[in-house]
Amino acid sequence: MPSLVVRNLDESIVIALKERAVAHQRSTEAEHRAILAEVLNKPKRKSFAEALLSIPQVGNEADFMRIKDDATTPNVFD
Repeated sequence: MPSLVVRNLDESIVIALKERAVAHQRSTEAEHRAILAEVLNKPKRKSFAEALLSIPQVGNEADFMRIKDDATTPNVFD
């Protein structure tokens, strides 16, 4: 299995890693592996275009057209 060496870490990061490992009842090395796996194995997020394309077709454009209303309504901002 490949190894990974991380050099020049800020001491506060090492302390936080050790504290997190203790909280999860793991070794520091196991916690480091868990963090890497959690961050790097996430499914790829959809782009905005992909999200829009996944919205189902729900009706015709005519269903969403504005109806012109000739009735005079008071301006609520006056």
